Amino acid sequence: MRRFDERDIPFARFNYEQNSKVFNDYYLRHPEKLERDQRIRSLPQLCSEGTMTWNPLMSPVADAIFKFLGDVNPLSEQAVRREAPLPVDPALLTKKIKALSKHLGVQDVGITRLKDEHLYSHRGRKTGHYGEPVALDHTYAIAFTVEMNEDMIDRSPQLEEVIETSTGYLKAGIAGMILSYWLRELGYESRNHMDGNYLLVAPLVAVEAGLGEIGRMGLLTTRKSGPRVRLGIVTTNAELTSDAPDTFGLEAFCEICGKCQMTCPGKAIPLEKNAVYEGQAYWKIDHDNCYERWRSLGTDCGICLSTCPFSHGIEFPDGGSFEDRPEAIREALAVSQEKYGMRRYIREPLELMK
Repeated sequence: MRRFDERDIPFARFNYEQNSKVFNDYYLRHPEKLERDQRIRSLPQLCSEGTMTWNPLMSPVADAIFKFLGDVNPLSEQAVRREAPLPVDPALLTKKIKALSKHLGVQDVGITRLKDEHLYSHRGRKTGHYGEPVALDHTYAIAFTVEMNEDMIDRSPQLEEVIETSTGYLKAGIAGMILSYWLRELGYESRNHMDGNYLLVAPLVAVEAGLGEIGRMGLLTTRKSGPRVRLGIVTTNAELTSDAPDTFGLEAFCEICGKCQMTCPGKAIPLEKNAVYEGQAYWKIDHDNCYERWRSLGTDCGICLSTCPFSHGIEFPDGGSFEDRPEAIREALAVSQEKYGMRRYIREPLELMK
Protein backbone atom coordinates (compact mmCIF):
# COMPACT_ATOMS: atom_id res chain seq x y z
CA MET A 1 0.00 0.00 0.00
CA ARG A 2 1.07 3.59 -0.63
CA ARG A 3 2.64 5.46 2.29
CA PHE A 4 1.92 9.13 2.94
CA ASP A 5 4.70 11.72 2.90
CA GLU A 6 4.66 13.85 6.06
CA ARG A 7 6.14 16.76 4.09
CA ASP A 8 2.81 17.22 2.33
CA ILE A 9 0.66 17.84 5.40
CA PRO A 10 -0.15 21.47 6.31
CA PHE A 11 1.44 21.17 9.77
CA ALA A 12 4.75 20.40 8.06
CA ARG A 13 4.56 22.84 5.13
CA PHE A 14 3.63 25.84 7.22
CA ASN A 15 6.49 25.13 9.59
CA TYR A 16 9.08 25.79 6.87
CA GLU A 17 10.82 29.14 7.23
CA GLN A 18 10.52 31.36 4.18
CA ASN A 19 13.40 30.89 1.71
CA SER A 20 15.11 28.33 3.94
CA LYS A 21 16.73 25.24 2.43
CA VAL A 22 13.74 23.01 3.23
CA PHE A 23 11.27 25.68 2.03
CA ASN A 24 13.04 25.99 -1.31
CA ASP A 25 13.36 22.23 -1.71
CA TYR A 26 9.70 21.57 -0.99
CA TYR A 27 8.30 24.19 -3.36
CA LEU A 28 10.79 23.30 -6.07
CA ARG A 29 9.16 19.86 -6.03
CA HIS A 30 5.62 21.22 -5.52
CA PRO A 31 5.40 24.60 -7.28
CA GLU A 32 1.64 24.16 -7.65
CA LYS A 33 1.21 24.64 -3.89
CA LEU A 34 3.29 27.80 -3.49
CA GLU A 35 0.77 30.54 -4.37
CA ARG A 36 -1.98 29.31 -2.09
CA ASP A 37 0.41 28.41 0.72
CA GLN A 38 1.85 31.90 0.62
CA ARG A 39 -1.63 33.37 0.94
CA ILE A 40 -2.30 31.20 3.99
CA ARG A 41 1.08 32.20 5.46
CA SER A 42 -0.02 35.83 5.29
CA LEU A 43 -2.84 35.10 7.75
CA PRO A 44 -2.30 35.37 11.54
CA GLN A 45 -1.06 32.28 13.35
CA LEU A 46 -3.44 30.23 15.50
CA CYS A 47 -4.16 31.83 18.88
CA SER A 48 -2.62 35.13 17.81
CA GLU A 49 -3.67 38.75 17.47
CA GLY A 50 -5.74 39.43 14.36
CA THR A 51 -7.77 36.22 14.53
CA MET A 52 -11.49 36.13 15.34
CA THR A 53 -11.01 34.56 18.76
CA TRP A 54 -7.94 36.48 19.98
CA ASN A 55 -7.83 36.95 23.73
CA PRO A 56 -4.56 38.44 25.04
CA LEU A 57 -4.90 36.68 28.38
CA MET A 58 -6.18 33.21 27.42
CA SER A 59 -5.11 32.61 23.80
CA PRO A 60 -1.53 31.88 24.95
CA VAL A 61 -2.78 28.83 26.91
CA ALA A 62 -2.80 26.62 23.81
CA ASP A 63 0.56 28.03 22.71
CA ALA A 64 2.00 27.22 26.13
CA ILE A 65 0.81 23.60 25.87
CA PHE A 66 2.21 23.11 22.38
CA LYS A 67 5.54 24.69 23.34
CA PHE A 68 5.77 22.33 26.30
CA LEU A 69 5.02 19.37 24.01
CA GLY A 70 7.73 20.60 21.66
CA ASP A 71 10.21 20.75 24.53
CA VAL A 72 9.53 17.12 25.55
CA ASN A 73 9.39 15.75 21.98
CA PRO A 74 13.04 14.62 22.08
CA LEU A 75 12.16 12.28 24.95
CA SER A 76 9.92 10.21 22.64
CA GLU A 77 12.68 7.73 21.83
CA GLN A 78 15.53 6.71 24.10
CA ALA A 79 17.77 3.76 24.85
CA VAL A 80 16.44 0.61 26.49
CA ARG A 81 17.00 0.57 30.26
CA ARG A 82 18.34 -2.97 30.76
CA GLU A 83 20.59 -5.42 28.95
CA ALA A 84 17.97 -8.08 28.28
CA PRO A 85 14.15 -7.84 28.13
CA LEU A 86 12.20 -9.12 31.10
CA PRO A 87 10.60 -12.43 30.01
CA VAL A 88 6.82 -11.98 30.13
CA ASP A 89 3.84 -13.73 28.55
CA PRO A 90 2.46 -11.57 25.68
CA ALA A 91 -1.11 -11.89 26.96
CA LEU A 92 -0.10 -10.77 30.45
CA LEU A 93 1.95 -7.83 29.16
CA THR A 94 -0.95 -6.77 26.93
CA LYS A 95 -3.31 -6.92 29.91
CA LYS A 96 -0.97 -4.80 32.03
CA ILE A 97 -0.48 -2.24 29.23
CA LYS A 98 -4.23 -1.79 28.98
CA ALA A 99 -4.65 -1.54 32.74
CA LEU A 100 -1.87 1.03 33.09
CA SER A 101 -3.25 3.02 30.15
CA LYS A 102 -6.65 3.26 31.83
CA HIS A 103 -4.96 4.29 35.06
CA LEU A 104 -3.21 7.08 33.15
CA GLY A 105 -6.59 8.42 32.06
CA VAL A 106 -7.13 7.11 28.55
CA GLN A 107 -10.62 6.19 27.43
CA ASP A 108 -9.88 3.14 25.27
CA VAL A 109 -6.77 1.24 24.25
CA GLY A 110 -6.09 -1.37 21.57
CA ILE A 111 -3.15 -3.29 20.12
CA THR A 112 -2.30 -4.07 16.50
CA ARG A 113 0.65 -5.32 14.52
CA LEU A 114 2.54 -2.42 13.00
CA LYS A 115 2.38 -2.47 9.21
CA ASP A 116 4.58 -0.76 6.66
CA GLU A 117 1.63 1.26 5.32
CA HIS A 118 1.02 2.76 8.77
CA LEU A 119 4.31 4.68 8.50
CA TYR A 120 4.99 7.96 6.73
CA SER A 121 7.29 7.53 3.73
CA HIS A 122 9.43 10.56 4.70
CA ARG A 123 9.64 12.89 7.66
CA GLY A 124 8.68 16.51 7.26
CA ARG A 125 7.27 18.06 10.44
CA LYS A 126 10.67 18.64 12.05
CA THR A 127 12.98 20.52 9.73
CA GLY A 128 16.03 18.84 11.27
CA HIS A 129 14.73 15.51 9.93
CA TYR A 130 13.26 16.89 6.71
CA GLY A 131 13.21 14.33 3.89
CA GLU A 132 14.52 11.43 5.95
CA PRO A 133 12.97 8.10 4.88
CA VAL A 134 10.94 6.60 7.71
CA ALA A 135 12.04 3.17 8.92
CA LEU A 136 10.81 1.58 12.13
CA ASP A 137 11.36 -2.09 12.95
CA HIS A 138 8.92 -2.27 15.87
CA THR A 139 6.40 -5.08 15.62
CA TYR A 140 3.39 -3.79 17.60
CA ALA A 141 1.55 -0.52 18.11
CA ILE A 142 -0.42 0.45 21.21
CA ALA A 143 -3.17 2.90 20.24
CA PHE A 144 -5.29 4.81 22.74
CA THR A 145 -7.85 7.58 22.88
CA VAL A 146 -8.19 10.51 25.27
CA GLU A 147 -11.69 11.94 25.54
CA MET A 148 -12.11 15.69 25.13
CA ASN A 149 -14.63 17.58 27.28
CA GLU A 150 -18.02 17.75 25.59
CA ASP A 151 -18.96 21.22 26.85
CA MET A 152 -15.67 22.72 25.68
CA ILE A 153 -15.85 21.14 22.23
CA ASP A 154 -19.46 22.27 21.92
CA ARG A 155 -18.23 25.85 22.18
CA SER A 156 -16.39 25.38 18.88
CA PRO A 157 -14.93 27.43 17.27
CA GLN A 158 -14.49 29.60 20.34
CA LEU A 159 -11.23 29.67 22.28
CA GLU A 160 -12.39 26.94 24.69
CA GLU A 161 -12.14 24.49 21.78
CA VAL A 162 -8.42 24.95 21.07
CA ILE A 163 -7.61 24.93 24.78
CA GLU A 164 -9.36 21.56 25.02
CA THR A 165 -7.83 20.05 21.87
CA SER A 166 -4.34 21.11 22.94
CA THR A 167 -5.03 19.66 26.40
CA GLY A 168 -6.05 16.41 24.68
CA TYR A 169 -2.71 16.27 22.88
CA LEU A 170 -1.01 16.99 26.21
CA LYS A 171 -2.79 14.13 28.01
CA ALA A 172 -2.13 11.71 25.15
CA GLY A 173 1.52 12.75 25.01
CA ILE A 174 2.06 12.24 28.74
CA ALA A 175 0.30 8.84 28.77
CA GLY A 176 2.41 7.74 25.79
CA MET A 177 5.59 8.91 27.49
CA ILE A 178 4.87 6.88 30.62
CA LEU A 179 4.03 3.75 28.61
CA SER A 180 7.18 4.04 26.50
CA TYR A 181 9.42 4.79 29.49
CA TRP A 182 7.97 1.79 31.35
CA LEU A 183 8.47 -0.58 28.41
CA ARG A 184 12.10 0.52 28.11
CA GLU A 185 12.55 -0.14 31.84
CA LEU A 186 11.39 -3.70 31.07
CA GLY A 187 14.04 -3.98 28.36
CA TYR A 188 11.89 -3.42 25.25
CA GLU A 189 12.45 -0.87 22.52
CA SER A 190 9.63 1.66 22.57
CA ARG A 191 8.74 4.99 20.95
CA ASN A 192 6.04 7.50 21.81
CA HIS A 193 4.38 9.05 18.74
CA MET A 194 2.95 12.36 19.89
CA ASP A 195 2.00 15.79 18.59
CA GLY A 196 4.79 17.15 16.43
CA ASN A 197 6.77 13.90 16.42
CA TYR A 198 4.91 11.13 14.61
CA LEU A 199 6.50 8.54 12.35
CA LEU A 200 3.10 7.12 11.44
CA VAL A 201 -0.49 8.02 10.58
CA ALA A 202 -2.20 7.59 13.94
CA PRO A 203 -5.83 7.12 12.75
CA LEU A 204 -4.84 4.24 10.45
CA VAL A 205 -3.22 2.45 13.38
CA ALA A 206 -6.17 3.19 15.69
CA VAL A 207 -8.67 1.68 13.23
CA GLU A 208 -6.77 -1.60 13.06
CA ALA A 209 -6.38 -1.62 16.85
CA GLY A 210 -10.16 -1.67 17.20
CA LEU A 211 -10.72 1.87 18.46
CA GLY A 212 -13.16 3.04 15.80
CA GLU A 213 -13.68 3.84 12.14
CA ILE A 214 -12.94 6.73 9.79
CA GLY A 215 -15.96 8.37 8.18
CA ARG A 216 -16.88 11.42 6.14
CA MET A 217 -14.83 13.96 8.10
CA GLY A 218 -11.62 11.92 7.86
CA LEU A 219 -11.16 11.57 11.61
CA LEU A 220 -11.23 8.50 13.83
CA THR A 221 -14.77 8.15 15.17
CA THR A 222 -15.29 6.01 18.27
CA ARG A 223 -18.36 4.34 19.73
CA LYS A 224 -18.21 6.19 23.05
CA SER A 225 -17.23 9.74 22.10
CA GLY A 226 -17.37 9.88 18.32
CA PRO A 227 -14.53 12.05 16.94
CA ARG A 228 -14.32 13.95 20.26
CA VAL A 229 -11.00 12.26 21.13
CA ARG A 230 -7.27 12.74 20.69
CA LEU A 231 -5.03 9.81 19.76
CA GLY A 232 -1.81 8.47 21.17
CA ILE A 233 0.39 5.72 19.71
CA VAL A 234 3.30 3.84 21.29
CA THR A 235 5.26 1.35 19.17
CA THR A 236 7.44 -1.40 20.59
CA ASN A 237 9.32 -4.60 19.81
CA ALA A 238 7.66 -6.34 22.78
CA GLU A 239 5.52 -9.31 21.80
CA LEU A 240 1.84 -8.51 22.43
CA THR A 241 -1.60 -9.81 21.45
CA SER A 242 -3.61 -7.95 18.83
CA ASP A 243 -7.18 -6.70 18.93
CA ALA A 244 -9.58 -6.97 16.00
CA PRO A 245 -10.95 -3.91 14.19
CA ASP A 246 -14.36 -2.79 15.45
CA THR A 247 -16.78 -1.96 12.62
CA PHE A 248 -20.15 -0.45 13.50
CA GLY A 249 -21.45 0.88 10.18
CA LEU A 250 -19.98 4.38 10.33
CA GLU A 251 -19.67 4.71 6.56
CA ALA A 252 -23.35 3.81 6.10
CA PHE A 253 -24.26 6.31 8.84
CA CYS A 254 -22.18 9.09 7.23
CA GLU A 255 -23.78 8.45 3.83
CA ILE A 256 -27.20 9.37 5.27
CA CYS A 257 -26.12 11.95 7.86
CA GLY A 258 -23.79 14.49 6.22
CA LYS A 259 -24.15 17.05 9.03
CA CYS A 260 -20.42 17.74 9.23
CA GLN A 261 -20.37 18.59 5.53
CA MET A 262 -23.27 21.01 5.96
CA THR A 263 -21.76 22.84 8.94
CA CYS A 264 -18.08 22.96 7.87
CA PRO A 265 -17.23 26.68 7.53
CA GLY A 266 -14.21 25.94 5.33
CA LYS A 267 -16.14 23.74 2.88
CA ALA A 268 -13.43 21.16 3.44
CA ILE A 269 -15.71 18.11 3.78
CA PRO A 270 -17.10 16.75 0.48
CA LEU A 271 -20.72 15.91 -0.19
CA GLU A 272 -19.93 12.92 -2.39
CA LYS A 273 -17.08 10.44 -2.19
CA ASN A 274 -14.44 12.17 -4.25
CA ALA A 275 -11.40 9.90 -4.20
CA VAL A 276 -10.46 6.24 -4.63
CA TYR A 277 -7.76 4.40 -2.71
CA GLU A 278 -6.92 0.73 -3.21
CA GLY A 279 -10.16 0.39 -5.17
CA GLN A 280 -12.30 1.88 -2.39
CA ALA A 281 -14.12 5.21 -2.81
CA TYR A 282 -13.90 7.58 0.15
CA TRP A 283 -14.43 11.19 1.20
CA LYS A 284 -11.15 13.09 0.77
CA ILE A 285 -10.92 16.14 3.03
CA ASP A 286 -9.53 19.38 1.60
CA HIS A 287 -6.95 19.86 4.35
CA ASP A 288 -5.79 23.21 2.98
CA ASN A 289 -9.32 24.65 3.09
CA CYS A 290 -9.62 23.35 6.65
CA TYR A 291 -6.31 24.80 7.80
CA GLU A 292 -6.95 28.17 6.13
CA ARG A 293 -10.14 28.53 8.14
CA TRP A 294 -8.20 27.68 11.32
CA ARG A 295 -5.84 30.56 10.65
CA SER A 296 -8.70 33.05 10.31
CA LEU A 297 -10.57 31.73 13.35
CA GLY A 298 -7.52 31.49 15.59
CA THR A 299 -8.56 28.03 16.80
CA ASP A 300 -8.57 24.62 15.16
CA CYS A 301 -12.31 25.11 14.56
CA GLY A 302 -13.80 21.84 15.86
CA ILE A 303 -17.29 22.47 14.47
CA CYS A 304 -17.30 19.05 12.80
CA LEU A 305 -16.41 17.40 16.13
CA SER A 306 -19.32 19.12 17.83
CA THR A 307 -21.75 18.47 14.96
CA CYS A 308 -21.19 14.70 14.73
CA PRO A 309 -24.06 12.84 16.44
CA PHE A 310 -21.57 10.27 17.75
CA SER A 311 -20.00 13.01 19.90
CA HIS A 312 -23.12 13.07 22.06
CA GLY A 313 -23.87 9.42 22.75
CA ILE A 314 -25.59 7.63 19.89
CA GLU A 315 -27.88 4.73 20.82
CA PHE A 316 -26.80 1.73 18.76
CA PRO A 317 -29.38 -0.71 17.34
CA ASP A 318 -29.55 -4.35 18.38
CA GLY A 319 -26.37 -6.06 17.25
CA GLY A 320 -24.30 -2.93 17.79
CA SER A 321 -23.94 -1.88 14.15
CA PHE A 322 -25.65 0.51 11.72
CA GLU A 323 -24.46 -1.47 8.70
CA ASP A 324 -27.44 -2.27 6.41
CA ARG A 325 -29.74 -0.55 8.93
CA PRO A 326 -30.91 2.66 7.19
CA GLU A 327 -34.04 2.95 9.33
CA ALA A 328 -31.97 2.68 12.53
CA ILE A 329 -29.69 5.43 11.19
CA ARG A 330 -32.63 7.72 10.44
CA GLU A 331 -34.11 7.02 13.86
CA ALA A 332 -30.81 7.86 15.60
CA LEU A 333 -30.52 11.05 13.53
CA ALA A 334 -34.08 12.05 14.43
CA VAL A 335 -33.33 11.65 18.14
CA SER A 336 -30.14 13.69 17.77
CA GLN A 337 -31.97 16.40 15.80
CA GLU A 338 -34.67 16.65 18.44
CA LYS A 339 -32.10 17.05 21.22
CA TYR A 340 -29.54 19.30 19.56
CA GLY A 341 -30.82 20.57 16.22
CA MET A 342 -28.10 20.78 13.58
CA ARG A 343 -25.47 20.87 16.31
CA ARG A 344 -25.14 21.44 20.05
CA TYR A 345 -23.65 24.92 20.33
CA ILE A 346 -22.99 26.60 23.69
CA ARG A 347 -22.53 30.36 23.39
CA GLU A 348 -22.04 31.14 27.08
CA PRO A 349 -18.30 31.17 27.89
CA LEU A 350 -16.96 28.82 30.51
CA GLU A 351 -15.83 30.19 33.87
CA LEU A 352 -12.28 29.69 32.59
CA MET A 353 -12.88 32.37 29.97
CA LYS A 354 -14.85 34.96 31.97
